[in-house]
Amino acid sequence: MPKREERGTLKPNIFIARSVPPEVEAYLGEHCTYTKWEQEEPIPRDKLLANLREAEGLLISGGKIDAELLEHAPRLRAVSTISVGYNNFDIKAMKARGVIGTNTPDVLNDTVADLIFGLMLAVARRIPEMDRYVKEGNWKRGDDKTLFGLDVHGKKLGIIGMGSIGEAVARRAKFGFSMNIAYHNRNRKPDVETALEAEYPSLQELLQTSDFIVLMTPLTPETKGMIGYDEFKLMKRTAIFINASRGATVDEQAMVRALQEGLIFGAGLDVFEHEPVSPDHPLLHMPNVVTLPHIGSATAQTRLEMAMLAAENLVAALQGHAPSSLVQELR
Repeated sequence: MPKREERGTLKPNIFIARSVPPEVEAYLGEHCTYTKWEQEEPIPRDKLLANLREAEGLLISGGKIDAELLEHAPRLRAVSTISVGYNNFDIKAMKARGVIGTNTPDVLNDTVADLIFGLMLAVARRIPEMDRYVKEGNWKRGDDKTLFGLDVHGKKLGIIGMGSIGEAVARRAKFGFSMNIAYHNRNRKPDVETALEAEYPSLQELLQTSDFIVLMTPLTPETKGMIGYDEFKLMKRTAIFINASRGATVDEQAMVRALQEGLIFGAGLDVFEHEPVSPDHPLLHMPNVVTLPHIGSATAQTRLEMAMLAAENLVAALQGHAPSSLVQELR
């Protein structure tokens, strides 16, 4: 693990705990002395802890930032995660130590919204299933109703968690597919309601009346398992459920049961309770469930922008400036 040093400088010392694009590493090198994890695979916990003794800053993506880690990092002042979610931050422990935490919201909004819409279309029109149908030689003349899917245009989209990504999905739905928008959020958004003619029903009414339900809430103690069997029972039998938030916001066993009982038409999932998901998981063997490996922001351009924002956040924090993306609970 090479260490980059410049004599006669007071550059802060940081540890880069995941691979980053060369542009990002170069930027960090201008402002910091750094050590980095050289491998593409995630850094093991023991190796991460072993590299934090002198670190004032940490650039990471995932992995618990908790009391144990902070004990191994007595000089740590700032942690910057290359992700929107920061449920890996132990807010209480970080506050107690005065450690700043930042994330990377907004730069990935449109990329994730594209993927969510891809999931909606894929499940509704059974695209992966029909792809296999053709490739396996099952297509024959006279096939008709067996190939039917559901329309997307003109249907009702219910969004649970109307953050920036939810708004980007809603704009695509409203102006691209003439869909009717409903949303449920901690706080009402009058500007969204005006711009998109969006309804603000109760969660129960949203679940009962929406043709597509997109879950986009952050993972918190309040949202963990918020969609369970009772919620699936409220949905239309023709409803399509999409989760691109965090896997633990859904009771997966309840979702499996709902799908097995035909309570909903299908599901599109980019996230799972345990990742990578086990190949034996029942969800992976249902033809009406489209499963992705948590790739919401996975384009080269977006990942570069996320990594650069995380680097800028870290440098700003270590230089005593206000990072642009300081997480709310640590402000």
